[in-house]
Amino acid sequence: MTTRPAVVLRDVRKSFPLGGGGSLEVLDVERLDLPAGSCTVLRGRSGSGKTTLLNLIAGVAAPSAGSIRVGDTDVLALSEARRDRFRAAHIGYVFQTFNLLSAFTALENVMLAMVFADAVPRRLQRRRAADLLARLGLGERVAHKPQQLSRGEQQRVAIARAMANNPPLILADEPCASLDVRTAAEVIATFLEVCRQEETSLLLVSHEEAALAAADRIFDMAELNRAEARRAAA
Repeated sequence: MTTRPAVVLRDVRKSFPLGGGGSLEVLDVERLDLPAGSCTVLRGRSGSGKTTLLNLIAGVAAPSAGSIRVGDTDVLALSEARRDRFRAAHIGYVFQTFNLLSAFTALENVMLAMVFADAVPRRLQRRRAADLLARLGLGERVAHKPQQLSRGEQQRVAIARAMANNPPLILADEPCASLDVRTAAEVIATFLEVCRQEETSLLLVSHEEAALAAADRIFDMAELNRAEARRAAA
């Protein structure tokens, strides 16, 4: 039995309108297939379309053309409200800036992701959040608020939050860009270990050696994104 790919993109394009008419094409991906359970790394210069690609897969933004499937779901066929619910339950997103809520503890930040998605039974949410934080080395920091944590610890909380609902797919946008080399390597190693344990598909934007070394596949945006290739050749 063949397992459906975690993500399938076909002829996906994204353009933004320019003042005075015309448009700027930022993304043109003919084909992208991510095998289920794989770790794929995207790399490329700033402005090459990496974050745009993640946002389209997550349903945060809509493409100008093309098709996007996540598992069995045609993301573009969903209404905005249904896309939000689908993303909450099936896609974890680790942002560059963490986006933790300062008024809540590490444990509460992770639990909030489960409350919104309603994918984990309420009686198990606290245990699930505490277990993820412990596996990421934060077992003694669950009651601390973001401002009481180092940047590396904050990033681990963001990763735990993305994994809270045991989503089949996690998108991570340069999750260690603001960390020093040693901390970044530690965070990446732990992140990848937990993803392997949970059999989660991971699409990671990163230039970190630890991520590149562990990836099943690496895509360079200069080759994947035809719009970027055209700009580079101009």
